[in-house]
Amino acid sequence: MTRKDVLLAMLVVVAWGLNFVVIKVGLHNMPPLMLAGLRFVLVAFPAILFVARPRVPLRLLLGYGLTISFGQFAFLFCAIKFGMPAGLASLVLQAQAFFTIILGAGVFGERLQIKQLVGITLAVLGVLVLIESSLNGQHVPLLGFLLTLAGAFSWACGNIFNKKIMQHSSRPAIMSLVVWSALIPIVPFMIASLIFDGPALMLQSVVSIDFTTLLSLVYLAFVATILGYGIWGTLLGRYETWRVAPLSLLVPVVGMASAAFLLGETLSALQLVGAVLVMAGLYINVFGFRLRRAAQA
Repeated sequence: MTRKDVLLAMLVVVAWGLNFVVIKVGLHNMPPLMLAGLRFVLVAFPAILFVARPRVPLRLLLGYGLTISFGQFAFLFCAIKFGMPAGLASLVLQAQAFFTIILGAGVFGERLQIKQLVGITLAVLGVLVLIESSLNGQHVPLLGFLLTLAGAFSWACGNIFNKKIMQHSSRPAIMSLVVWSALIPIVPFMIASLIFDGPALMLQSVVSIDFTTLLSLVYLAFVATILGYGIWGTLLGRYETWRVAPLSLLVPVVGMASAAFLLGETLSALQLVGAVLVMAGLYINVFGFRLRRAAQA
């Protein structure tokens, strides 16, 4: 990769890592489902007026939007609202990689490699350690933790729909898919907010919106989504997947570091062990046992 593209990739990593801190800040004065719904309103409008509709079957577009957009962020925003630390959420959400592998094996008949089995095993151990820390009351509510895992599973389901989209037609433009799929979760988010928050709270959160919440929405819609996915999609189209995809492993590093610096979040010794196990599982899943081979060489 050129130096410019490496810097662009790092820009996306930082933007996505900070995303979790911004979510937590935005939730201070707005219900989670309402905040998520308004995020996708800003993603879709006015961009939809300038971006052509992707040539994708409606059922696949609906599946993609309801899983990777509605499901993932409904669970994630609620998890953080219910006390899930932003930094830890950035790590646990990466369980989507393992859910995707398992779903891919079931849906597409893909064979699991040894490195993937080892990676999944380490990650599961890490998750169990984190659950144990939650049960011991170490500042991680179990409900928030489980909702984050549900968000990761929804993301993985979206990845499966994304692969079906790529198989069905010529590769659609990333921005076209992002912008038009953003239309799909808006109504479900608003209905869910109406049910769980009520019309009075929804109206109040919009009428009394403060500058911090507005900045959070702008960041989530334009920086993390449109800018982030736009650059990432461009890099994936320009280079081999293996050159770009592993850089996403830095997202939870930025997420945990920014949460510690900006929000004062800390991990207990037990939570740190769980985090290391999950990161080790992610590393082995992507890189295999290259470190061991390098040492033997």
